[in-house]
Amino acid sequence: MKHSLNAVRRSASAASVLALTLLLGTVIPPSARAGDITQDRLLKAPDAEPQNWLHHHQSYSGQRHSKLDQINASNIKDMKVAWTFALGGIEKGGIWPHGGLEGTPIVEDGMMYVTDGWGSVYKLDVRDGSGKLVWKMDPKTDKEWSGAVACCGVNNRGVALWRDKVVSHTLDGRLIATDKETGEVAWESKIADPGVAETITGAPLIVKDMAITGVGGAEYGIRGWIAATDLNDGKEVWRRHTIPAPGEPGHDTWKDDYEAWKTGGGSTWVTGTYDPELDVIYWGVGNPGPDWDSQYRPGDNLYTNSALALDPATGQIKWHYQYTPNDPYDYDAVSEHVLVEETIRGAPRKLALHANRNGFGYALDRESGDFMWGAKFVEKVTWTPGLDEKTGKPLNYDPSTQVQQYAEGTAPSRENPVGTSCPGNMGGKNWPPTAYNPQLKLWYIPVIESCNQMINEEIIPGESYQPREWFTGGGPRQHEQIHGSVTAIDVTTGEVAGKFKTHYPLLGGMLSTAGGVVLTGHPSGEIYGLDAKTLEPLWTFNTGSGVNAPPMTYSVNGKQYVAILVGLGGAWPKWFVDGTKGLEKVQPSSMLYVFSL
Repeated sequence: MKHSLNAVRRSASAASVLALTLLLGTVIPPSARAGDITQDRLLKAPDAEPQNWLHHHQSYSGQRHSKLDQINASNIKDMKVAWTFALGGIEKGGIWPHGGLEGTPIVEDGMMYVTDGWGSVYKLDVRDGSGKLVWKMDPKTDKEWSGAVACCGVNNRGVALWRDKVVSHTLDGRLIATDKETGEVAWESKIADPGVAETITGAPLIVKDMAITGVGGAEYGIRGWIAATDLNDGKEVWRRHTIPAPGEPGHDTWKDDYEAWKTGGGSTWVTGTYDPELDVIYWGVGNPGPDWDSQYRPGDNLYTNSALALDPATGQIKWHYQYTPNDPYDYDAVSEHVLVEETIRGAPRKLALHANRNGFGYALDRESGDFMWGAKFVEKVTWTPGLDEKTGKPLNYDPSTQVQQYAEGTAPSRENPVGTSCPGNMGGKNWPPTAYNPQLKLWYIPVIESCNQMINEEIIPGESYQPREWFTGGGPRQHEQIHGSVTAIDVTTGEVAGKFKTHYPLLGGMLSTAGGVVLTGHPSGEIYGLDAKTLEPLWTFNTGSGVNAPPMTYSVNGKQYVAILVGLGGAWPKWFVDGTKGLEKVQPSSMLYVFSL
């Protein structure tokens, strides 16, 4: 851990203030300062502070549902641009021609904190209905070094708040605590190592004075993990690897004899959720490595493609649920697990909802990990005929087989090196977050409707793996025309309740509000406001550049606003434009749009 000179000076200054306070006979602990973000405040935020957006997913539950209702289904047609702000972070780095925007702004009491693709943090004063820059913290990310191994774009999904600090990640593997008032870096700690292709793009999850961090890099043969850092001193509390080593539970699902687990993937690059009553963290785990040579890694390959329920004190795995064993399609499960409480089959249940890249939405009992229901949310699934009603496993999953075949011709293999699957390798849903309306009991999924070919390239043990080089065992090609939809699922039944079809795939994310509207963005630039019950379009606005981020909402001085970052980045412009004709014309951007009535 490194401390800046400024941090040392501030520490000395703080010590002087403390000494003076002791002389005066009154000590006010740091946690009691007005405006500090405490664990208690984070727990109560969605109900006690609906005007603010204090969590990455709006709440620990990940529902992305706001109680604000000033903007509603009756008047959203009158919503217009309130103000815009141009961010930086569009510079190229490594294999990427420019940065993109995938973050969610955080708003606290009229102050907004937002990141650009390279992890610079901007504090904006939004109290007067516009956005004025207060400070900018540039972490000086090593662009060439980290950008060279950033599989899938130069992105940063946002910050978290803790006490008087803004907590953020950098692509080159650091966790940074920035003074909320001054914008000066208090301390930074190295969490990931781009030297072995580990990168960080997700926003931190704050639990009990700890920052929980996930990692990217499965396409480069990393061994994935989730880590907890004590925010009081910047030291690591625990690190839970997602690929078990010999002697650890689950290692027997790696059945090779050449240590494939060491390069087994299992990235964790999307921010998880937390149940404070059960005291459990829920985190999704990505695909195994190599992606498309499943014969290199025989076995189910735990804990890839899985939901993990973790003890926040130790990182111990309480339970797991694997969606696609021995995945040959790149159907990773890093997406959020949304926590809801609903009645299923006549009994109240605490659920974790997950929309998987394999085209199915899942409801799991979040106390036990038991499968409750599965729902196909894409139009076309070819890799399996469906899910087992009791276990949720693919119907063509064979537990006695070390290398899963699934549906013939859908996965590439060494014997048949070309496979075509639906959904394609970007999945029926990628990382963009879902939203849930607890009044309507509807879960909104940003859908990618796709099919594509994938090819196999055999990985040779002891020869093919090199640090910081691709370790995929093949790759995608020949995409059919890709489109998308917003799909609503009734959580009480697991049935699709409606669809709003879009010309292009949805690459941003969802926002639900008590005003009866659902908002999302489109990669060709449109932002949509939909009726929460019917998904009928009520409002649209074209930003002029691609939307790759989810919307959020906040209120200041009694007025509600909707904010969204605009700037198409990620993997799409580089690898998938052959399936989305027209998106190649979308120009790079780095803009914040804010709307109001």
